[in-house]
Amino acid sequence: VADTAREDGDRVVAVCLSAAMHGLVPMDNDGMPRGPVLTWADARSADEARRLVDDGRAADLHARTGTPVHPMSPLTKLAWWLKADPQLVRDTPRWGGVKELVIAALCETHHVVDRSCASATGLYDIHDLRWDPEALEVAGVRPEQLAEVVATTEVLGTLRPAVAEATGLPRDTPLVVGASDGVLANLGVGAVQEGIATVSIGTSAALRAVRSVPAIDEAGRLFCYALADERWVLGGAVNNGGSVVRWASRAFAAPFDDSAPEGEAADELDARLLEEAAAVPAGSDGLLCLPYFFGERAPWWQPGLRGAYVGLRRRHGRGQLTKAAVEGVCQQLALVRDAVEAAGLSLTEVRATGGAVASPLWVAVLAATLDLPVRVADSPEGTGLGASLLGLYAQGAFSDLDEAASVVALHDPVEPAAADAQRYRRTRPLIERTTHALVEVFAELDQS
Repeated sequence: VADTAREDGDRVVAVCLSAAMHGLVPMDNDGMPRGPVLTWADARSADEARRLVDDGRAADLHARTGTPVHPMSPLTKLAWWLKADPQLVRDTPRWGGVKELVIAALCETHHVVDRSCASATGLYDIHDLRWDPEALEVAGVRPEQLAEVVATTEVLGTLRPAVAEATGLPRDTPLVVGASDGVLANLGVGAVQEGIATVSIGTSAALRAVRSVPAIDEAGRLFCYALADERWVLGGAVNNGGSVVRWASRAFAAPFDDSAPEGEAADELDARLLEEAAAVPAGSDGLLCLPYFFGERAPWWQPGLRGAYVGLRRRHGRGQLTKAAVEGVCQQLALVRDAVEAAGLSLTEVRATGGAVASPLWVAVLAATLDLPVRVADSPEGTGLGASLLGLYAQGAFSDLDEAASVVALHDPVEPAAADAQRYRRTRPLIERTTHALVEVFAELDQS
């Protein structure tokens, strides 16, 4: 931002914010942190999530808030904190996430958050558009401790003097509250109409599709978060994406006499491994990978799941192990796609973004497992582009979100290979059965 402002500051129309979801942090009255930020990956509230599932409240909370009951959510994190330090929960002036922290640091305004980030907390009723009383009771917080929820196109107060000085932006530069990183990826790849799904594959991965009204998956497999203008994003995130290949490159390809490679060296090792895997036929010579190295969110919502290879034979080597890992991640996304379609959305195309889709192997396997054409966005930073487009829309540069989405550049579609798609479709029930069969085994391993 500072470089852009110095080069051509008069062309900075607005600053629009994107933030990761599910973080939780106690704050003082000025919005400064009073403790650590618990990120989406923090699983310490697993027991609280399990209790809500066991006593039957999880399904009702999910139906109202659109957020599955899982340790990722601020709802269960607050429930954990309430048990660990009830006085802290009661006496903390403000509770919020990463977005509220950034807003407080950038501008002079009251405690606000966008509807998109609020809808990912497990505390916000996406139908009545208010903080949910029962969820707040579970969390042990009062409405006044939470932010005022505003539209994702809301323009906030002026920049703080120190921020204006550091960035070179005028203090009156419009600061648009923006949305969460996930829903902005949909806008950033131009997928804001029903029927077009977005897949993001970075460290983790997600599949999302837009609806005009909030939609709930009765089986509890999907989230539903706000974007803007009666656009709601239905989908599921999986914990394990490109991180699985990074694990494979360290486990199978890193030299014995050196420390684990970092930065460009690690990227190069990943690329070489994917090149080797690309020569392996679909199905990895009869090898399955359950890629649950960090537990799993959609569609299982089971933090205790573990990774596993099933069907190992002596003939399997580094290429098959890597190809099976890529297939495992894409099969998880296909299970999310199945849940989205079961919830009433018919998908015809996928738009892909994220670092992993620079690899032709990832794109080809994704197209075949989803059995849909995949178009990769020209910009690998779908979320950042989505934030820019939302900011321009908030300033009147576009008449609606469809016009904003129309400017996104996309590569030609990669069509699914029919034989590969058929093989992956046959394999998917095996993955489901194997996962369910190993749940108790994984639980016993946790106790060993």
